[in-house]
Amino acid sequence: MATTTMSIRLPEELSRELDTLAKAVNRSRSYCAIEAIRRFLATEAWQLKAIEAGLEDADQGRLVDHAAVRQWVESWDSTDEKATPECK
Repeated sequence: MATTTMSIRLPEELSRELDTLAKAVNRSRSYCAIEAIRRFLATEAWQLKAIEAGLEDADQGRLVDHAAVRQWVESWDSTDEKATPECK
C-alpha cells in the first residue's frame, strides 16, 4: 500500500497518551495514530450515512409521531410498557 507523510501538532498530553498506548500494545506511535484515524473516519462515515438515510426517510414521509415516541419512552420501566411505535 502506498503511503504519504503527514505532519501534525499534538498537544503534549495527547502525545504522552499516544506514547503510553504504543508501549502498552507494543506498536509504534504511527501504527496507533493510523488506527485512531482509521476508526475516526469509519465512525464519521457511518454517522453521515445514517444521517443521510434519516433525511431521505423524512423526505419520503417515513416518520414516527413524536407523541407516540414520547409515550413509549415514558412507559419504559413500568408495568405497562408500550410497544415500539411504528413508522408511518
